[in-house]
Amino acid sequence: MSFNVTVDEEKCVGCEECVDVCPVEVFEMVDEKSQPVNAEECLGCESCVEVCEEEAITVEEV
Repeated sequence: MSFNVTVDEEKCVGCEECVDVCPVEVFEMVDEKSQPVNAEECLGCESCVEVCEEEAITVEEV
């Protein structure tokens, strides 16, 4: 099973909560915004979605 992880750069405020909570290091900060640089590692746990107060992250099963 794989997942499509996206971050809406318009909504992302660069809080780094998703970077801290992700158990498999999907996210890295790039230009003060979160980017899913290792999206292929996503487990689909949606911890990042839960901690993102801006609702900028989407995780979809593909």
